[in-house]
Amino acid sequence: MMAEILFIVIAVVVLFLMSAIKVVKEYERLVVFRLGRLIAQKGPGIVVIIPVVDRPFRISLRIVTLDVPTQEVITRDNVTCSVNAVVYYRVVDPNRSVVNVEEYRMATAQLSQTTLRSVAGQAELDELLAERDKLNQKIQQVLDEATDAWGIKVTAVEIKDVVIPEGLQQAIARQAAAERERRAIVIQAEGEKQAAERIASAAQVLSGQEGGMFVRMLRTVPEIAHQKGNMIAFPLPMELRYLWESAKGEDERKLEE
Repeated sequence: MMAEILFIVIAVVVLFLMSAIKVVKEYERLVVFRLGRLIAQKGPGIVVIIPVVDRPFRISLRIVTLDVPTQEVITRDNVTCSVNAVVYYRVVDPNRSVVNVEEYRMATAQLSQTTLRSVAGQAELDELLAERDKLNQKIQQVLDEATDAWGIKVTAVEIKDVVIPEGLQQAIARQAAAERERRAIVIQAEGEKQAAERIASAAQVLSGQEGGMFVRMLRTVPEIAHQKGNMIAFPLPMELRYLWESAKGEDERKLEE
C-alpha cells in the first residue's frame, strides 16, 4: 500500500516538473500569463513556470513567408485582372502579438489580402505591369503601419503574378509591336538624315577642290568592277570640258579678228 502511494507521489512530482520546465529555443520566446495577468516574456533556454497558475504562449521570432492568394482586382482604368503576392514578416514584440491581437497569423493574412486589393485597385494596369517595385513598397508601408500595434514587422512584399484577360494580352502585344515598328522607322529616318548631311558635306568639299569629283569617281570604279554583269562608262573629266570650251572660245575670237 505504501509502495503504491509512493509511486503515485513520484508520478505526480514527475508530471509537475515536466509541466513546470519548458525548453525555449533560440528563435522562440515564451509569453507567460499568471492568473490572467501578463508577467513577462521568457527565453531562450530553460524556463520554469508554475503549472495550473501560469499559462505560456510560445511565439516564434523567425521570418514567416505568407503566400497571399490570388485576388480579383479592378484597376483604376477599369481593367479586371488577377493579382497574387508574397509577404515576409516577423514578430518583434511577442507580448503585443499575444495581447493586442487574436491569432496574429490569420489577422496578418487577412490584412494582406485586403491591402493587396486596395493598392492594386488604385493603380492603373501599366503600373501593375511595369512599376511593381513602387507598388510593393506601398503595400509594405501600409501593412507595416497596420501591424505595428501587433508587434509585427513586415520586411518585404513582392507581387508575383498579374494575370489579365487574353483579349487584352493580344491588344497589348499589338500595341508593343506597333511601338517597336514606330521606333524602327524613326531610327531609320534619323540615320538617313545623318547620312544625307554627311554626303552633302562631302560633296561640298569635293566640289570645292579642283579635280576632286573626278578623283572620287576613280576610287568608285574598282568597287563597281568587282560586280558581275555591269557596264562601266567613263565620263570625261570636267577639266577637259572647261579646256575644250576655252580653246573653242579662242578659235572663235581669232576668226572674228
